[in-house]
Amino acid sequence: MEELLGRQAPHDAAAEQAIIGSMLIDPACVPDVVNKVRAEEFYIQANREIFETIFSMFSFGKEIDPVTVMDQMKVRGVFHEATTQQYLVEVMDLTPTAANVLKYAAIVRDQALLRNLQKAADEIQSLVSEGTGEADSVLEAAERKIYQLRQGRNVGGLQPVSMVIQRVYTALSDAAVSGGGIPGLSTGMPDLDRITMGLKKGELILIAARPGQGKTSMALNLARYVGEHSGQTVAVFSLEMSREELVQRLLSSAAMVDGKKLSMGRLSPAEWDRVVAAASQLSKTDIRVDDNSMLSVADMNAQCRRLGNLGLVVIDYLQLMQSSGSGHSYASESRTQAVSDMSRMLKIMAKELNVPVICLSQLNRANEGRTNKRPMLSDLRESGSIEQDADIVIALYRDGYYNKEAENPNLAEAIILKNRHGETDTVNLMWMPEYTSFGSIEQRHEDEY
Repeated sequence: MEELLGRQAPHDAAAEQAIIGSMLIDPACVPDVVNKVRAEEFYIQANREIFETIFSMFSFGKEIDPVTVMDQMKVRGVFHEATTQQYLVEVMDLTPTAANVLKYAAIVRDQALLRNLQKAADEIQSLVSEGTGEADSVLEAAERKIYQLRQGRNVGGLQPVSMVIQRVYTALSDAAVSGGGIPGLSTGMPDLDRITMGLKKGELILIAARPGQGKTSMALNLARYVGEHSGQTVAVFSLEMSREELVQRLLSSAAMVDGKKLSMGRLSPAEWDRVVAAASQLSKTDIRVDDNSMLSVADMNAQCRRLGNLGLVVIDYLQLMQSSGSGHSYASESRTQAVSDMSRMLKIMAKELNVPVICLSQLNRANEGRTNKRPMLSDLRESGSIEQDADIVIALYRDGYYNKEAENPNLAEAIILKNRHGETDTVNLMWMPEYTSFGSIEQRHEDEY
């Protein structure tokens, strides 16, 4: 394409060759190089094939030298008898030392970014020139392309499984080194972590319940724990409650003081001390709250793209969201279709941002007509494809809400109705109504994670 347009794609052949030569001369630099540059960032195919081979050998702990690399290239089917051996000798001769290899890697990364930026600019120009779609949708597409570049990810395209499996193997190795912990962010509730394996990147997690069961409280529990323990940004979009109401709930839960007493300011000196300490702790987190009730998925996505250290997104709640920005008007269509479209957009958003997205959802009244009132997937209100798009569906249930004579009215159940990557089960939690908070029944297990 670049040649057809009469222009040269940005690249630096000398820097690419210097990286290959450095890894062959001094294999000790390979760990540093593979953390700085990826195979797809090499423009020249021969250099890319050699780098992929060395990366694969490194990932599987094989010895790296010119002879073993050539042998492995033959196994991979990328060794060209007439040219490859001579080319390897040439790049080694052109690289007198591996001391500057990270500088070469920085050059290759910059050139790859410029190429991808050039490609994105051409695609954006085509969208504008074609004149199809509204300006907002074109802007959304343009922002998405630039965001993916900023995150260091290629914009679409097929990738060979050999490249993907190397990343998977590296992630598995990292997990083993870290002691085999859960792959996602901890919820702060060990039994829930055991079943869900934490809040994983790219997943859409649905927390569903009838009104008054504690959906918002559960979401805030998770947001606060992630904010305090991960060091990452947590974005909370509240379509029902104001920022002040949400933060007051966070304070009540963190300080373990009665929410009603807190709202009236009727606290003892000891309780005030706890509130001050909780406020100080919360202020150190990067939890951000937007209480605009007119937000659409596109609006939320655009805001999240501008956050550099995003770790979690929380949305309260699905049925209150605006369908505007989805590209459709639902004046004459069913609300079920609108909610289904939004749930699909939320899943796409989770994958694009590469963070877990927690969305709250209402349940319909079907469970109230049953003897066993525990929720089922079919109880999702305006369900459509919600249960299909969600990776995990957690329904909250408190028997004490329906049965005033319950033996333990504050016992709560987090029922895992769907778990795309694991089992379904029920986790018992403790509901603390005065703090509008959930707690793990077996607190002593927290240190296990």
